Formats: sequence, structure tokens, C-alpha cells
Amino acid sequence: MEQTLGDAKKETLENSAPPKGSNSPNRAQIINVTYIIVALDITWMFVQIAVTPYLAKKLDFDTLWFGYLQTTVGVIQLLGGPICGRFGDVFGARAALSLSCVASIVFSCCWPSVLFFMKTISRLSNLVCRVSNPGSQMVLADLTEPENRANALSKIGICFGVGMIAGSTIGGNLNTMFGFICIHLFFKCFPRETITAYVGAFGNKSIFSLAEITRLLKFPGITRIFLIKIISGLPSVIFQVMFSIIGMNFFKLQPAQSGYLMAFFGIAQMVIQGFVIGRVTSRYSDGSLLLFSIGVCASVGLAQAAMQNVFHFCLIVFPMVFSLCLFNVITDSMLTNSVPSSDTGTLMGLCASSQSLLRTIAPTIGGFLYENYGVPYFGMIQCAVNSVLFVYLFKYGLKKQETKQE
Repeated sequence: MEQTLGDAKKETLENSAPPKGSNSPNRAQIINVTYIIVALDITWMFVQIAVTPYLAKKLDFDTLWFGYLQTTVGVIQLLGGPICGRFGDVFGARAALSLSCVASIVFSCCWPSVLFFMKTISRLSNLVCRVSNPGSQMVLADLTEPENRANALSKIGICFGVGMIAGSTIGGNLNTMFGFICIHLFFKCFPRETITAYVGAFGNKSIFSLAEITRLLKFPGITRIFLIKIISGLPSVIFQVMFSIIGMNFFKLQPAQSGYLMAFFGIAQMVIQGFVIGRVTSRYSDGSLLLFSIGVCASVGLAQAAMQNVFHFCLIVFPMVFSLCLFNVITDSMLTNSVPSSDTGTLMGLCASSQSLLRTIAPTIGGFLYENYGVPYFGMIQCAVNSVLFVYLFKYGLKKQETKQE
């Protein structure tokens, strides 16, 4: 039985590696183009975040219906993540990422309309618009060796920082132009498929196959990592979604000061993921780094509970960004190393859905905590949850992993 599990695990790792006959220069070109596409996509996302509230106010958009629309978008992203990932597994990365750019163009064309129906269509484009992130992760997972995968995934954070800074400062009119440029890059630089074979092991090419999506949860360790990702990530997401309220009421920040703080976040993320995460992941094992990131996250929660002003918050930005980036990179790397390359798109779609799930329930929990207990309780809950998870993984999780390896 143990030999069978070992053979299955070895086969999974071999299937998750890129084909040995791949052309290395062409592979490097595809990876670099992927980073460019991610940076542009994140830029569009922050343009949308920055422009949407002001357009809604200017056009006298009803607040109640706007809330319904935002909730609908959240539900669509929650359900659409695995479907979009499955689309990438079936039709290839080029088709999936091109579809994402088409959705961005649809958004930029429909959103300026004064009609509620057209605005709804533009927001529903989020169903496919957010396929870019799992799609790019799928490409990187397909084209990198398992031992180098965490380093490659960490560089997405640099693209995120560039997009955060650029998207907050430029207008949405650039969205359409760069959308067509990205589609041209896809068809010029991307092969139709980034691995030798996509769907063949199971033969089912249906995008909406629930059995094919849930099948991934049966792989060893997948469900466990997902639970860790949700439990540890919830307190951080609660603080993130409430940060605009905290900055305005607790820190007493003006809009310009909030913009400077967001730029500081972007720079911190670029520095950490560009110069720190890659070096750390190349020296230490995924299990040790996962435990370390959870421990740092617990310490950050304790510091958040004690902070009194924005200066205190700036002091903990770097350890906070480091713990979040390291945690996300390591969990994504562990997940992609646990499944064949033909399923990485669906798996990254499930990861995106888990983030959408957290962002759907976090505002309700965050609003309740803020109104009844105050800002320090966000840090206390983060410290408590991650401390318990750290003790559990240190006492039981790593021992189980070592036993399986033996």
C-alpha cells in the first residue's frame, strides 16, 4: 500500500513537471510575456476599482442596486473560478487568456453607458475577466520545474505591485487599447498549448463538469491545503476589506494620504516578492516555509492589535506583506505540485474561488467586529487563529508529512 502511494506521488510529480523536450528559449519568452500580461491585467483591475464608485455617483446610480450588482459579481466570481480554470485546461492557456482580455474590452465598452443593463453586462464580464490570474499561474506551473515553481509564482507579486501603482494613476481609456495589444501578444508569442497534452487522462472535455472539478479535491493533501488557505487567510482578508474604513475613521487619512499608503503597499510587495520570496523558496522546503509564514502572520496580528496610529501600521507593513506573499506562493506551489499539469488551470480556478469566498463573507464579519469591538479585535483574531493553526501544524501536520515521506 505504501509503495502504491509512493508510486502515485512520484507519478504526480513527474506529470506536474514540464516536458523535457521543451524549447528553453521559447519557454523563457512565454514566461516573460505572461508577466507582462499579468501586470497589464492588474492595472485594468485597479483602474476599475478606482473609477467605478465615481462613475456610479456621477450617473446617480442607485446605491441599493449598486450593492446588489456588486454582490452578484462576487457570487459569479465564486462560481466562475473553477469553470474558467477548466476552460484553460480544455482549450489551452492562449484561449483562456485571450478570453480574459476580450472580457476586459467588453467592460471598458459597456461601463460608460447610462443604461443599467449595459452596466450589468460589463460587470458580468468579471466571470471571465478574472481568468487571467489562474490562467497565468497555470502557464507558469506548466513551464517550470517543481523546485523552481514557487520562485516563478512569486514574481507575479512584482506584476501586482506595478499594476497597483499604475492602475491607481491612469485612466480607464487605456483599457481598450491595451486589451487588443494583449490579444496580439497571446497569438504572437503563445503556443496553443503549454504542455504536451491537456485533457486525455480522463477523457472528459466538458467545461462545466462538476465531477472533473471536484475530482481534484481527492488528490492527497489538496483538501488539507485548501482548508489551511481558508482558515489562515480569513482574518487577513477581513482586515483588507475593512482597510478603507479603518484608514478613514481610525487613522483619519485624507484621500491623497490613502493613495500614498496604497503606493507604499505596492512598493513593499514588489520589493518582497522580487528580492526576498524567490531566494527564500530556493533554500527551504515548502512545509517549513508554510509553518514560518503562519507564525509571522500570527505575530503581525498581535502587532495590529497594539497599533494606535498610521505610523505603527507602516512599521508592520513589510512583515505583513511578507507573510501574506510567502503564504500564498507556498500554498499555490504545494497545490500545483500535487496534481498533473493537465489540471493546473482548474486547480488555480479553485484557488481563485476560495479567495472570492473569503471576500464574500469577510465584509459582513468585518463590519460586525468593527461596530461592536473595534480595530484591535481584527489583530487579536488573526493572532489567535494563526497561533492555533501553527501549533496544530507543528505538532501534527509536519509529523504526518514526514511519516508519509518515510
